[in-house]
Amino acid sequence: MALRTGDHSQAATNGLKEKVLTLDTMNPCVRKVEYAVRGPIVLRALELEQELRQGVKKPFTEVIRANIGDAQAMGQTPITFLRQVLALCVHPDLLNSPDFPDDAKRRAERILQACGGHSLGAYSISSGTQLIREDVARYIERRDGGIPADPNNIFLSTGASDAIVTLLKLLVAGEGGTRTGVLIPIPQYPLYSAALAELNAVQVDYYLDEERAWALDVAELRRALLQARDHCRPRALCIINPGNPTGQVQTRECIEAVIRFAFEEGLFLLADEVYQDNVYAEGSQFHSFKKVLTEMGPPYATRQELASFHSVSKGYMGECGFRGGYVEVVNMDAAVQQQMQKLRSVRLCPPTPGQVLLDVAVSPPAPSDPSFAQFQAERRAVLAELAAKAKLTEQVFNEAPGIRCNPVQGAMYSFPRVQLPPRAVQRAQELGLAPDMFFCLRLLEETGICVVPGSGFGQREGTYHFRMTILPPMEKLRPLLETLSQFHAKFTREYS
Repeated sequence: MALRTGDHSQAATNGLKEKVLTLDTMNPCVRKVEYAVRGPIVLRALELEQELRQGVKKPFTEVIRANIGDAQAMGQTPITFLRQVLALCVHPDLLNSPDFPDDAKRRAERILQACGGHSLGAYSISSGTQLIREDVARYIERRDGGIPADPNNIFLSTGASDAIVTLLKLLVAGEGGTRTGVLIPIPQYPLYSAALAELNAVQVDYYLDEERAWALDVAELRRALLQARDHCRPRALCIINPGNPTGQVQTRECIEAVIRFAFEEGLFLLADEVYQDNVYAEGSQFHSFKKVLTEMGPPYATRQELASFHSVSKGYMGECGFRGGYVEVVNMDAAVQQQMQKLRSVRLCPPTPGQVLLDVAVSPPAPSDPSFAQFQAERRAVLAELAAKAKLTEQVFNEAPGIRCNPVQGAMYSFPRVQLPPRAVQRAQELGLAPDMFFCLRLLEETGICVVPGSGFGQREGTYHFRMTILPPMEKLRPLLETLSQFHAKFTREYS
């Protein structure tokens, strides 16, 4: 033993001491995590931006990062009233300035009164500032036509993602054949696959129907569930509505069918509703799972467990960087809810600036307030432009041979299907790349357009897609769509 210790000391002296943390010794679950939205293609886009700054000649003058739903990075102007209230809360001396409207000042004073030491720099309670949770509850009640919401069932969070991961942590248990399985839509938002990999849970894929505008079919849910029961214990069902990356908006009938299915099969429902303000297609309408569940009455309304998520990152707000969001839990076991509170307390509290923005978003200016007209005009302008971009994206892609795009009914993305020639697929395989990753990398290198390959979100075997945000300004979006369509035609000729 002494000899061994001496050997180690000698190795250390010679500079050969092994690192404690290596790829072999680190948490294997973390190694399995992948997050396509900020994956290798985005790292290459950052390198290209750096090369352009250094004067390296490229066939393009700028990189257009259409890979992520980051509205303000794409040029969307912040909503004035949201930023006014936030500025007043961050720097209360501005409350004496004549440059801010009275209703923004009243709102800021009200929020500051609810903060420790009347300062945004103080911690809030772990579930979020009580006043703001009460405002969120009133918002949910208005949204759902008077169905009550309890502030004690609302937890503020660091964006919706943080709350989603918290719920998954509560749900994941078991080992081997009893490990928790979570049903997620394919295509999915990669947060879900990444979180499930990190938690060593089982990802259970159910496929949305591309031929029916990415509709959700209960028969497909049942197929996925029955197959999964052979190797895990499915305990939760995730729905993204409106869809990311697919942009579909669920009908009320579909939501009712999903609730019945979850109830019959004993599944906890996770409703990701962060795009609830982003509904564009004629005849489409957002229905919250909470509202539909309650209106279905007993036994669903009284027994079906549900967590629904919202955020200030999307909608008309686009305040991604401030990380504000919430989860509302319905019919959760009281003892588990206490455990959830404990888990939240470990993280101390969500960022207070994000809480302020959430408060303003859920309780915007009233018609009698001085800021009402400007707020409404700005909100409508953002949503109207997004609706126009959604229509334009579908139209231009569907005019291009070999590209097919379903209607973008809601959210902020298109998820077109692209035909790739067999020689391109073969070349990708030689390079060790997914075929659509190969296509997207070539697109980036030759045009500066950064989109995310469909393989990062999941897709049916033998099909290829990419996700592209519809957020670039209109004057950039049309040329971007046309350039992308032209590149696909050139790529197809090259590999035919």
